[in-house]
Amino acid sequence: MMQAAHAYARTSQSVLTPREAEAAVLLKAANRLHAVRTDWPNQANLLNEALNFNQRVWTVISSAAAEPSNPIPDSLKQNVVSLAVYVFRTTLDAMIEPTIQRLDSLISINHHLAAGLQGNPGTAS
Repeated sequence: MMQAAHAYARTSQSVLTPREAEAAVLLKAANRLHAVRTDWPNQANLLNEALNFNQRVWTVISSAAAEPSNPIPDSLKQNVVSLAVYVFRTTLDAMIEPTIQRLDSLISINHHLAAGLQGNPGTAS
């Protein structure tokens, strides 16, 4: 039974559209940040790891958005890159001086963008 579950998980991951995969990675990054945020006294040592993961996710997203071959409109490319700059600055600020508000901001951005990628712009959690 367990092998079937693992096989299903591998198959379901391989049939994700690129947008769904991006949303899933954004949610994974948000969940890691949220885990630190909700148990701050016991998880603060994992903060930089979660922030680094989020930063890597946003590096990939912003690089893909800025690609000249990316078919999205230039205005949307600019918006994604601008949002990435904000995420990078907030991440650096959170590494230097961690606050719940900075984590909340990063978590919210990831949730909202993931919801938009999934076609649910009004259902970000």
